Amino acid sequence: MTKKLIIATRESQLALWQAHHIRDRLEALHPGLTVELLGMTTQGDQILDSPLSRIGGKGLFVKELEQAMMEGRAHLAVHSLKDVPMDLPEGFELTAIGKREDPRDAFVSNHYKSLAGLPPGARVGTSSLRRQAQLRAKHPGLVVDTLRGNVNTRLRKLDEGQYDAIILAAAGLKRLGFGKRIAASLSPAESLPAVGQGALGIEIRSGQPEVARLLAPLNDPITAACVRAERAMSRMLQGGCQAPIGGYCVEEGGRLHLRGFVADLEGVRFYRAEAEGVMADPEALGHQVAEALIGQGADRLLAELIHRD
Repeated sequence: MTKKLIIATRESQLALWQAHHIRDRLEALHPGLTVELLGMTTQGDQILDSPLSRIGGKGLFVKELEQAMMEGRAHLAVHSLKDVPMDLPEGFELTAIGKREDPRDAFVSNHYKSLAGLPPGARVGTSSLRRQAQLRAKHPGLVVDTLRGNVNTRLRKLDEGQYDAIILAAAGLKRLGFGKRIAASLSPAESLPAVGQGALGIEIRSGQPEVARLLAPLNDPITAACVRAERAMSRMLQGGCQAPIGGYCVEEGGRLHLRGFVADLEGVRFYRAEAEGVMADPEALGHQVAEALIGQGADRLLAELIHRD
């Protein structure tokens, strides 16, 4: 019987919070189990002067963690699911998806209370092409710039006056105790979240039934179904990090409701779709919404974005 688990984790403050959270839950669930952390610095943490879409995408945050699992130095990795590529490498699986934290985007500013309150020409920072496209579509008078770095770095740049406001994931701010920095939470109608936003995913190597058994109580069925629908939509679109894609699914009365969009970088061409489906087959719902977006021309737009210089 497994007596010790090792979690491979990035060493950012948020990643460590997430790993400690899962460690504490596992040790509470399984008396006698010891859980240790293996801290690592990934390529995504090292390269901070370029947008993710230009340097290899979200996989840069997970490759080293997967290598540690492949070499037997770790049993599992804890991820913010919005940072996990839609296709995992062969031999890996998401064995548990935890209950979702606040999935919304957060407006953070020291001088303004809302996006609508920003004056023309105000500078807004965010790392996400998805957020950038939605900002440009709904607030064309703003200057939207790329903002990389961990949560503390982004807040510091705001406090130094480099930006009038920044947009971050509400979940990360709340997990790190920065909830009071949120001036306004953006509803999904204002800013549709990223696929998997607010949810934690636990990745393991396939073929480890004892590890999977220990992790099973951490899985939240409703969140897992919603995220599976979102990821199925994104996987079918094959947009990667090169395109603004949003996807958000909720459970309503025992059924799933999924909304998705694909846009160009300027927020000019915008394709939206939504549908309902059954809890038992979330992937079918994801495919349905993706097909509706493709029917509007999203596939041609994505091809342009992926192959642009």
